[in-house]
Amino acid sequence: MKNLPVRMARWSAAHPWKGIVGWLVFVVLCLGIGITVGANPATTEDFRIGEAGRGEEIAAEGGLQQRPVEHVLITAKPGTGKIDLAAADAAAVDVATRMRTLPEVLTVADPVRSADDTAVRVTVTLKGPELEGKKRVDALLEQSAAVQEANPGLRIEETGSPSISKGVDKLRGDDLARTEMIALPVTLITLLLVFSSVAMALVPLLLALSSIVAAVGLSMVASHVFPDNGIGTNIILLIGLAVGVDYTLFYLKREREERARANGKLSSQAIVELAAATSGRAVVVSGLAVAVSSATLYLADDVIFSSIATGAILVTLVAVISSLTVLPALLAKLGMRAERRAERRAVRGLAPKKQRTHKSGPGRLTAAVLRPVVKRPVATLTVTVFALLALAAPILNLKLTDMGRETHSRTIEAMQVYDRLNAAFPDLKSMHQVVVRADADRAPEVTAALRELAADVEDDPRLSGDSQLNTSPDRRISLLQLQVPHYVSSDEAQSSLQDIRDTFVPKTIGQVEGAETAVTGDVARYTDYPAHQEQKLPLIIGALLLVTFAMTVWAFRSVVLGLVGIVLNLLSAAASLGILVLVFQHTWAEGLVDFTSTGSIGSRVPLFLFVILFGLSMDYQVFVISRIREAALNGVPTRKAVIEGIGSSAGVVTSAAVVMVTVFASFAALHLIEMKQIGFSLAVAVLLDAFVIRMLVLPSMMLLLGEANWWPSRGVRRARGTAEKAPRPLESVG
Repeated sequence: MKNLPVRMARWSAAHPWKGIVGWLVFVVLCLGIGITVGANPATTEDFRIGEAGRGEEIAAEGGLQQRPVEHVLITAKPGTGKIDLAAADAAAVDVATRMRTLPEVLTVADPVRSADDTAVRVTVTLKGPELEGKKRVDALLEQSAAVQEANPGLRIEETGSPSISKGVDKLRGDDLARTEMIALPVTLITLLLVFSSVAMALVPLLLALSSIVAAVGLSMVASHVFPDNGIGTNIILLIGLAVGVDYTLFYLKREREERARANGKLSSQAIVELAAATSGRAVVVSGLAVAVSSATLYLADDVIFSSIATGAILVTLVAVISSLTVLPALLAKLGMRAERRAERRAVRGLAPKKQRTHKSGPGRLTAAVLRPVVKRPVATLTVTVFALLALAAPILNLKLTDMGRETHSRTIEAMQVYDRLNAAFPDLKSMHQVVVRADADRAPEVTAALRELAADVEDDPRLSGDSQLNTSPDRRISLLQLQVPHYVSSDEAQSSLQDIRDTFVPKTIGQVEGAETAVTGDVARYTDYPAHQEQKLPLIIGALLLVTFAMTVWAFRSVVLGLVGIVLNLLSAAASLGILVLVFQHTWAEGLVDFTSTGSIGSRVPLFLFVILFGLSMDYQVFVISRIREAALNGVPTRKAVIEGIGSSAGVVTSAAVVMVTVFASFAALHLIEMKQIGFSLAVAVLLDAFVIRMLVLPSMMLLLGEANWWPSRGVRRARGTAEKAPRPLESVG
């Protein structure tokens, strides 16, 4: 009763208003400081990965880096027949003239007709870095709209990286607003069913939301160390709502159990302290496990995963702090209010309000599930493990790709124009860039070699035959751009990149002494990013296994339970990933889940799934085993302790799982395919973890291991010895 969670709870319960006001001040300060400091968004340089990233760095050194580009497409209005080329050319000239007057525009190319004379395009290059184009594109869209208004007989529309990025951001924002409308009411209903009290149901939700607000403010400050790539707030919302409600739920359930057990004989402050001594410690261990697991994402050496790690760590730690400070204050305040109501009833001569009885042991459903586990643990373990391995089998066909621009939802208007643009001008679908850095006096030799390379691939059917050679003003950097009339994910684009890197570059520019070369461009970016993730995946999974083992051993002083934790997490993660592959790499579930299959899984998804799941599964692991160990330390035989611990924790684990699944499943409704895959996989993972791993596999393993569960800890053995020397009736531990 002297550990940190208890001391914090004791103070908060004794000074509830100070605890509540202090928390509100903390939240306001976090958000205020964050707004004052401002966020530090990731720059183009932060996204450079592999050989493609190295090529971009070399090109930028010579001022030849990729810039934000928009295309204005002019076609015939639907249903009007062939395009009026004279009118289209005039409209194109008007577009070019207008665009050149804009301060946001760097260059405007001359209008170009399509090969079949069905379209005219005007290409506009914006000033500034590639990623900042979406901030400047509004002025261009306004001019395109003005030309459309002046030419009602034509269809004039605009697309490009900036307008698509702007559309993706808007769609993501709309989707997130919709997920909140789904997740929050369902979460509240679940909590109402658990507590049968509006006040008690609102507490977890309000604490989770306030933790999210505080974490958003802190993330703005943290972005100056780990730049935010734009999804930090999404991750804070995703993880914050799940863990914030979970931690509060664990604490609240234990407080209600202790209150029911006390039957009015203990004060509200004493009951809060009892809850803190058990669930408080579990919350701390769980929160640290999620934070440390999330921190392994920094090993990915990728700005996207660094942003994810920062958001997850901050919101988890803030949720832990709220559970140790303001939650005890709120519980004490609600308890005091209930005590005053009871006193007033007594003064009026009314009978005490009937207290809700605490049912010891498992409920009917839990008892039914545990019955075969207890009778036949070997059979239960064998069947469930083989079933999970069968679900994991599709991983053998896992195909990772970067979810390129063409995978974005066609509900984005710029993506519809993107499809029409590529149909009219297929050479714009993608491109290769061969970048060379050499001494200035070798510029003629470099130019000759690059021209030779262009000539070698001119008749390659996988390329369009169009090429463009540029050299920096200091003649040190040269860039040869080759157009590819295929999407980056196509076999033609992929094989052409491989041949250029492995054959054409070594045969030409590779012969220039002292020249440093790299092949970048759209196709190289698409290829190198998944390769980078696959390279980092074993390192991060290894770190995750080590963290899971270390945290479990630290929490329970048991090497055996540490190994059990690793096995269970691997089983649930592998099965979840297998189901993800089965659903998203094929077309049979497209109508059910509302997506268009790319035949692959987003390269970020497995890493994100493993890290977040390993952290979140520790919530259930710590909570369930804490109840089992608590009973064992009170002298209860391990077999009985396992049954009691699983039974008494099943209700809260189920409730917490419903909340998490609701939050994650709402993300599966998003239009962005990678976010959809992340939400779906996490929802499946939590379902498996809560209802299969914790209800079937864990108890089966612990029943079979018996006393070996606690090796090498002597605490349980000492408790068993004490119980044997001084036998006495033991209360059932909830």
